[in-house]
This record gives sequence, structure tokens and C-alpha cells, in this order.
Amino acid sequence: MMENDNRVGVGGSSDDLPNNKDDSNNNDLLDSGSAGTQPKKKRKEITPRSKAWNHFDKVVENGMSGAKCRYCHQFHTYSSINGTTALNQHLARCSIYKSTIETISQSKINFSSIDARAPLWKFEQEVVRKALVEMIIMDELPFGFVEKEGFKKFMSQAQPLFRIPSRRTITRDCYALYSELRYNLKKSFREIQPKICLTTDTWTSMQRINYMCLTAHFIDRNWVLHKRILNFCPISSHKGEQMAEAIGNCLLDWNLDNVFSVTVDNASSNSVMITELSKQLDMWGTNIMKGKHLHVRCMAHILNLIVQEGLKEIDISVKRVRQMVRYVRSSSARTRNFVKCCEVQKIDCSKTLLLDVPTRWNSTYLMLEAAQNFEKTFDRFDLSDEHFKTYLSTHICEDGSIVGTLACDDWANVRSVVKFLEKFYELTIKVSGSHYVTSSVHFEDICELDVYLKLCLTSEDVNLKNMADGMMKKFKKYWGTPDKMNSMIYIAFVLDPRNKFVYVSFGLEELFGEENGKKVDKQVKAYMETLFEEYLRKYSKESQYQSSPSRSTLSDLSDSSSSCSQNSRTKSLRTKLHMKKQKENSGSGAAKSELERYLKEDQEPEHDDFDVLSWWKVNAPRFPILSELARDVLAIPISSVASECAFSTGGRILDRFRSSLTPKCVQSLVCAQDWLRKEPNSICVEESLEYLEKLELEMANSGRDSCIIDV
Repeated sequence: MMENDNRVGVGGSSDDLPNNKDDSNNNDLLDSGSAGTQPKKKRKEITPRSKAWNHFDKVVENGMSGAKCRYCHQFHTYSSINGTTALNQHLARCSIYKSTIETISQSKINFSSIDARAPLWKFEQEVVRKALVEMIIMDELPFGFVEKEGFKKFMSQAQPLFRIPSRRTITRDCYALYSELRYNLKKSFREIQPKICLTTDTWTSMQRINYMCLTAHFIDRNWVLHKRILNFCPISSHKGEQMAEAIGNCLLDWNLDNVFSVTVDNASSNSVMITELSKQLDMWGTNIMKGKHLHVRCMAHILNLIVQEGLKEIDISVKRVRQMVRYVRSSSARTRNFVKCCEVQKIDCSKTLLLDVPTRWNSTYLMLEAAQNFEKTFDRFDLSDEHFKTYLSTHICEDGSIVGTLACDDWANVRSVVKFLEKFYELTIKVSGSHYVTSSVHFEDICELDVYLKLCLTSEDVNLKNMADGMMKKFKKYWGTPDKMNSMIYIAFVLDPRNKFVYVSFGLEELFGEENGKKVDKQVKAYMETLFEEYLRKYSKESQYQSSPSRSTLSDLSDSSSSCSQNSRTKSLRTKLHMKKQKENSGSGAAKSELERYLKEDQEPEHDDFDVLSWWKVNAPRFPILSELARDVLAIPISSVASECAFSTGGRILDRFRSSLTPKCVQSLVCAQDWLRKEPNSICVEESLEYLEKLELEMANSGRDSCIIDV
């Protein structure tokens, strides 16, 4: 190869070298040159100028020179004297040529139309690399995924130009993406300045590290509910003081001090945490109503305690069904035998046997609900498996008891409890949502649950009656007296235009009795007026600050008033007196009428697709102050499930294969996944600025003239 390169020279190619056929000619030229004669140059072949030769080939047939059409292969005589006129005339008549041209033209039209619609794509290394990092975070893949042979082979076929990074580079990229998303979210918070509602919970990982998840819920200026995990950080202990300190540090780090409520479960340490956090908010001057409504108890957790109390009445039946399901699912051979028994009994059910988690009643409900469909199958399975009865009669449960074989009334107990718990299961699913408003139906759900338990107390079924009795005692422990219920439960319900105070007054009487219900009704109305005055005072101060006249304006007014006539002075004094009396008589009553107008208007009709946020978005210009209150109250989540779900993600990330991840890395993965999977609606920022300006102008219009006249 080196030898050939030397022969070609710079810029040459192998095609430039003489072949063997031309060697003799070259030698002749060299010889003639050596004899003193000038060597003859080879004449360059002339390219035909006529376009006809793009469709004809020069041939010789029967000793005659001519041209043959490439389409119909018809021969035409040709001479340099006559030219290509005859050839062009043939092309105009050739039918095969015409059809070929139409096909090619149509193909070009189709290609150009598709190409015009298709987006232009250009390979960019950084864009693909960022997409790879997002995939690893969202799908919870290990960092070493990029070094697997299968992924490398896939990328070699999909995009050979992509340079696959190492696992260490991916680790750095994940944290860089987390930092970028965190900066953007922090910027949005700084611009929109929302009043946030928090949910928090704690969890211990397999590394024996205590983690705390803090989630923010808020409604932006476009009336869209958002949920964002702020921190997934380690804490020193589960004590209330340490948790309050961790939450305070997190809020300072995010520059968020407007906390409206905190939703937690019923652990005693959470009560201490709320007390300490309320003191911290008092120091910041952002604790509205002195933190009376700050503590919100998780409804899903209360429902769990209520149902667990009721399940104690049929505990033996539940344990027997659990042991039966565990035996069938303990081996693949038993499962196949159980399936055959289903076929023999002609059980047509798409559900499968589920094993529950005893501490989670909803999983127990799903286990019982699925098992009741296979009652006959279990009877058949008992005949086909000789060890089945022995296992049930000798197996020791977790609590050290032996449940024994299934009794005749166990299936009846299971069917009754499944029907009874169905309402609780649906209610738990309903209150556990985080992407829709749950606070506006909280009070109604409590009232409906109270009516349902009272109805079950009159049931003829002894087991069902005993279950309802135990659950009612637990119900009254948390919702039996008004002082144990957060006042925001009522306020949120009133701010639903379908309810207002009409349903609240009726529900309170049904819940606490007629006499106590009327007292609580008055307290709720007084509390709502006080809360509204807090918002009125806050936004009135902001509007007055924005609309206060400058010194130059006041001096101009003074000069102009000195030049006015006596009649105009009298009119100005009369106007001043009128404004002063109106201000003394009404005070803040004019603005208070906004709340009164809302309560006096007719209720919205009830329908399934009613959206309370959409209603307030449309009616916010009519109720500028009350809508600010509704924005904060309706954002309250009534369960802490949003934070508990993050622990499932943390458990999948911190498995036994990735147990060496640092807390900093775990936080970046959990938070980044939540932010990447956020709802498609981005946080509305621009509209918030316009809305605030409009609100300030509306509120300033009533006070601007009076401020000018007072001077």
C-alpha cells in the first residue's frame, strides 16, 4: 500500500495509474520523445450536448450507425449532419417514455409532500444523552444499564454515532439534571409565590436510614392543582422536634414560608412536629389564624384504623382464608392443581388469588373479594390435595395461633364483610388522589360514613352489627366532637358552590345533634368571616401600598386646589365629608359583601363532571378576595398518600443491588422522577402577574379618590 501511495502522489488515485493495455503506448511516447519528436496528446472525448442522448444509446445494426431508444428499443438512423431532431420527435411519440415520466413525477410529488410534513431531525449528542438520563430516572434503571452488552448492541443499530457514556458519567448527569429541574422549579416558586399545603411522612430504608418526604401542593393562577416533592432527605430520628427542624430548613432552602396546612398521619410525634412548626411560622410572620387550621389529619390513615377495628370481629375467618390462599400460592404445582379444579367446577372468573398485607386493610379487602369467587374451587381442591387440611389444622400463624380448617359460616362472613367494606375501599381510593381537589368533599364523606355506620348498627346480621359498633367507636374518637376536627373541613365544603352553608348546617345537625350542630354552625360562620377578614386585610394593604399617591401628585393637587373657586372648594369639602362618612359607616363592609354575595347566590346544580376549580377560574373576577381564599383552601390534601407513594419509589431504587447509593443520590433520583412525571400543565406564572395587577387596580379604585381628598 505504501508503494502504491508513492506512485499515485498527493491528490492522486489508483484510477490515475496507467493500466497494462496502455503501457505500450506510453513506451512509444517515451521513445518518440527521446528521438527528439514531440509526443502526440490523446484527444479528450467530447460529451454529447443534446439531451436526447439521455434516452438513446449509439449502436450499429446491419452495418448502419444509429440510435436505439432505451424505453421501446426502436432503432433510428443517425448522422452528425441530420442531428437529433428525429430522436426528439420519437420521444414525443413514445408511449412507454410518457408513462415513465408520469410515474417519476408522481413519486416526486408524494415524496416532497411527505418530506414537507415530516419534522427535520438532526442528531445531537447532548440531546440524546439527556434523553437517556431521563429514561434511567423515570424507569428506575441502574446506572450500569449503559454498560450492558444488549444496550450497546441496540444503540449500534439505532444510532451508531451516539457515544455511550459510562456509569460514572450517567451518575453525574442524573445529579446535573436534578439540579437543573430544581433550579427551574425554584424559579417558578419565586415568581408565582404560592401559598403551599404540605404532606409529609417518614420511612426507614433497608440501609437503616430514616428518610422524610416533604411534598408541596398548590394551585397556580390558571387554577391548576400541582403536586411537587420538595425533599426526600435523611433525618436524625422520628421525633417531632427533629422533623420540624428538617421541614423548616427545607422551606428556607426553597424560599417558601407561606405554609397554609400540613397533612400528616396520627402518630404522636406528628402533633409535636406541628406545634414546633407553628412556632417557626409565627417567627416568620406567615402563620395565618395563629395556626388553628395548620394540622390536617390524614383521612386515609383514619379509615385504616376504623376498618382494622371492625375486622377484629371476624378475624378468625379472615385468617383462615389467608392461610388457604397462602397454601395455594406457595408452589407452582399447587397453583396448577387449583386451576384444574377451577376448570372442573366451571368457574369462569378472570381474577386470581391475592395474598394480602395484614397491616393494610385494603389489600385484605382485595384478597377476600377475589377469594369469595372460588368457594367451590376450594372445596374441590380439598378433595384433590391430601395435605390441605393438615396444613390448615397444624400451621401456626404470625401471632402464634392455629386457625384450623374452614368452618361452615366462614364464607358467609367473608361475603358480608366484602359487601360492607366496599364503600370504605371506594372512599379510600377517592381521598388518596393528589391531582384533583379532595378537600371540598371531605365533610360530605364524613357525614355519609356516619350515616352508613348508623345504618349498619341496626342490621340483623350479628357480625356486621358488631363490626359497625367497633368502627363507630373509632369514628367518634377522631370525628365525634367538633374540637377534634379541623375547621378547614367545613370551609372547603362551603367554598364548593354546589354546597355553601345549606348542606353544612344540615350535616352538622346530623353529625353532632340538633343543639350542638347549631352551635358548631355559628362557630364555623364566625371562623369563616374572621379568615376572610385576614385575607381582606392582607390584600387591602398590598393594594393601598401600590396605589398610594406620590409627593409630586400631592403638591400638584395642593396648587390646583388653591386656584379653585369658592364653589369648587365647597364641593370638594362636601365630597370629602361624604367619603369620610361612607368610610366610617361601612368600614370593610363593602368588601365583606363579596363573601355575603357568594353565600346568598343560588347553589350550582349537582352533576358528576362538575369541576370546582374551573368554576372559580371563571368567577374569580367577581370574587377577587374570596377566590384567593378558595385557591389556598381547595389545595389542601386530606391524605398523606402523596408522600407515602414516594417511599415505594425509594424502596425500588434502594433494593439489595443498589444499597450503596448515598442519600444525596437517592434524593436526586426520587425528586427528579416526580418532576419529570409531573402533570402536562406547566406552572402558570405570567398570568399570575397580570392577575395581581388587575386585582390591585380593582381594589385601589375605591380608595384612590379618598386618599387624594384626605391630603
